[in-house]
Amino acid sequence: MSKLIDMINETLSVIRQKTTDEFEIGIILGTGLGGLVNEINIEHEIDYADLPHFPLSTVESHHGRLIFGTIGNKKIVAMQGRFHYYEGYSMKQITYPVRVMKFLGVKTLLVSNACGGMNPLYKKGDVMLMVDHINLLGDNPLIGPNEDELGPRFPDMSEPYDLKLIDLAEKVALENKIKVQKGVYVAVPGPNLETKAEYRFLRGIGADVVGMSTIPENIIANHMGIRVLGFSIITDECFPDSLVPAKVEDIIATAMQAEPKMTIIMKEVIKQL
Repeated sequence: MSKLIDMINETLSVIRQKTTDEFEIGIILGTGLGGLVNEINIEHEIDYADLPHFPLSTVESHHGRLIFGTIGNKKIVAMQGRFHYYEGYSMKQITYPVRVMKFLGVKTLLVSNACGGMNPLYKKGDVMLMVDHINLLGDNPLIGPNEDELGPRFPDMSEPYDLKLIDLAEKVALENKIKVQKGVYVAVPGPNLETKAEYRFLRGIGADVVGMSTIPENIIANHMGIRVLGFSIITDECFPDSLVPAKVEDIIATAMQAEPKMTIIMKEVIKQL
């Protein structure tokens, strides 16, 4: 048995002291997007610090808790706060919680992030459904020996975000009169925001929004056969010819203002799964 499997089992041993339930849905909440927690009928909470092999979130607005409970009649496990490459963690550390989720029974993963909008049709505060991504992080969580027990050496990525889940999210948004965009997310290492020339480059290669997360988690989910639905909240408008300095405080505030729209969609999608 591999070292990674041993690590997962050590983490599970702590979780199983709290709950022996299976959780079919996993959720990862991004910057300023923790409001969905208020919709969860919480049964148990565990701080990341109390979980063996879990990194600790160092980013403002990321609380650092694993939450277990229900939304509707669905059992869910939610990460309130995620990890980023720019925090100094390895790709394997960043994605370790997704590995653990799979062993808790997760078959569907909902992820969210705050991002900069580069598509001129997008506005600050819009919700975007992720239909594809471009990995410019310069690394990949699958580099190294493959864990054959967990997934294939060369996982297919022709549909990184599940098309049926995207259709369901669009239907829910329409029923609730919430406008959603659909587009391509590009991830860069950060933590600095981009230059005007970089925005032009990223837009030119086909990206609609830019962020610093999500893609590593998506890769691992696909590796393990977990289907993914991704949400991006556009927190600032990254148009090179009218670019103004961005403040982290404003980005978080915009995310929190737009978050209720995403929460409605997420909650209803979960209920209909």
